[in-house]
Amino acid sequence: MHTRFIHVNLVAAVWRDLAAFYQEVFGCIPVPPERHLEGEWLSSATGVPNAVLEGIHLRLPVGGERGPTLEIFQYSEALERLSPAANRQGLGHIAFEVDDVAEVLQRIHAAGGSAIGERVTTEIDGVGIITFVYATDPEGNIIELQQREA
Repeated sequence: MHTRFIHVNLVAAVWRDLAAFYQEVFGCIPVPPERHLEGEWLSSATGVPNAVLEGIHLRLPVGGERGPTLEIFQYSEALERLSPAANRQGLGHIAFEVDDVAEVLQRIHAAGGSAIGERVTTEIDGVGIITFVYATDPEGNIIELQQREA
């Protein structure tokens, strides 16, 4: 059986702004075309009555032309967002390995995101020494920045 990871979806309040954040901070690259989707087929697939959405896929900085994407969609009608919490059930966060956690955290702040916790360096048995921090994008989605020592 063939299986390949293809994307993670973020439902945005303002998809263009959130897409710009991931392009600016992490170097994600737009994968045309922009999506403008609606119809009974979309409502049937999503279980959302009268679903209308728009957005774009952004190529993550890994895997080349067929690598996974971050799918950022905005529904015409969206449910209220719960406050972000690292221990909330469901999808917790997306993680990026970076060369310098402090520098990327500064870029996140400059682009409208924020830190959740403090930057920590620790040794994890069988993994090695890592420095990491949890942050949020401008819409509150949790991002982990991780730097590993060689």
